Amino acid sequence: MRHNTELLQSYDALAKSVVFVPDNQGVSLVNYNKMELTPIGHGRSAYVFKIRKSNKVLKVFYPPFEDIAAKEAEIYQMLKGVTFYPTLYDFGENYLVIDHIEGLTLFECLVHGRKMNESHVEQIDEALGMARERGLNPSDIHLHNIIITPTDEVKLIDVARFRQEKFCTQWEDIKAVFFKYYIKKYFPKKWPARVLYFIAALYKKNLLTRFY
Repeated sequence: MRHNTELLQSYDALAKSVVFVPDNQGVSLVNYNKMELTPIGHGRSAYVFKIRKSNKVLKVFYPPFEDIAAKEAEIYQMLKGVTFYPTLYDFGENYLVIDHIEGLTLFECLVHGRKMNESHVEQIDEALGMARERGLNPSDIHLHNIIITPTDEVKLIDVARFRQEKFCTQWEDIKAVFFKYYIKKYFPKKWPARVLYFIAALYKKNLLTRFY
């Protein structure tokens, strides 16, 4: 078994193997250690890789968002012991190593027709409440950063904006829609991704407030 220092050096080497190049869409991923890493997703500021033969992921931030790594790492450290959030194992100048969470995001639940229930909402409320108890201000909560695991537990990821000062209403808005529409028997539980993205675009423009 390798010593901890060797493991940390290994994570750093894996992060350094990830290469991005600028393009019209922002950046493109052009290289990474294909023997050790499997890409599993990307977002507005980072790519995420499953580290093979482990239950961990490597999250690598691309330019100009590298500084988010240290900020998000600090927040995960503040959330240490709260089981609704992944454990932080390591971080560097542009990367994090955290638990790999099996399951579907709320967005994927809607796309695949995986039914959500009030227990999930209660767990999310509890997770956010525990973050507030630790001096954080949960923000930017959306359908892509809440995961329902195969054991029906809720996990939250992407916590970089949990120290924003402004009050974020996104989760309260999602919850309002859940209780006003989603739990009704007639309401569809499966939606095409393109429709969900269209609804999200309208939401960002504040064009849906009268519906919830």
